[in-house]
Amino acid sequence: MNAALPDQEAVQAADDGAPAPASRSVRIQQILESEIFSGHLAPGARLDEVELAARFRVSRTPVREALRHLASAGLIRIRPRQPAVVVELPASRLIEMFQVMAELESLCARMAARRISASQLATLSALHDELIELSKTDRVADFYEVNRRFHETIYEASQNEFLAEQTRALRNRIGAYRRLVTQKPSRRAATLTEHDDVLRAIATGNEEAAADAMRGHVNLLGEKLLDFIALFPKSGR
Repeated sequence: MNAALPDQEAVQAADDGAPAPASRSVRIQQILESEIFSGHLAPGARLDEVELAARFRVSRTPVREALRHLASAGLIRIRPRQPAVVVELPASRLIEMFQVMAELESLCARMAARRISASQLATLSALHDELIELSKTDRVADFYEVNRRFHETIYEASQNEFLAEQTRALRNRIGAYRRLVTQKPSRRAATLTEHDDVLRAIATGNEEAAADAMRGHVNLLGEKLLDFIALFPKSGR
């Protein structure tokens, strides 16, 4: 396949129903994520922009954007004047990152229980209701996005910009793995129950309960940990 030229890309975007450039980069990112998680792209595998552009029949722009997001998630390493490479991130390292994430989000929830505004609480409740409806469908990508907005609303409701920035930065690094876990129907169902606990605690101003509920929601413990490890190909453990 030949890589699409920039003007060809513009024509594709202009066609009815054709994805915009940003949508194409997201789709490329998701495909490569899936191939990394499945082991199809093993640690050390090279990701050449030109080859990927030819494979996906796009210009190098959406490919470069997809690679940038994969690098920010810690899945690949971008090297100057060389193809990017898939990195190996042991499950033990990811578990440590989730543990830190759980504490950061727990603190966000604690502060949100004390500081959330009426409009933010209404938004949080509406997002929870939207997740309930999405759980009845197979729209996993939409569920993940609304779930992200639910958490983002809590970061903002903490009214602590530095905390929100640090929490968001770590979430972006492990976002690909959270998306992977979301693929499991049982995990989506559990998310609704856990979100309900978080929402109720924040709405009633119960700081301790909000912190505990969020920590339990994000942390990988018990069956959640086993489910997470089971998602990795055996060769990558």
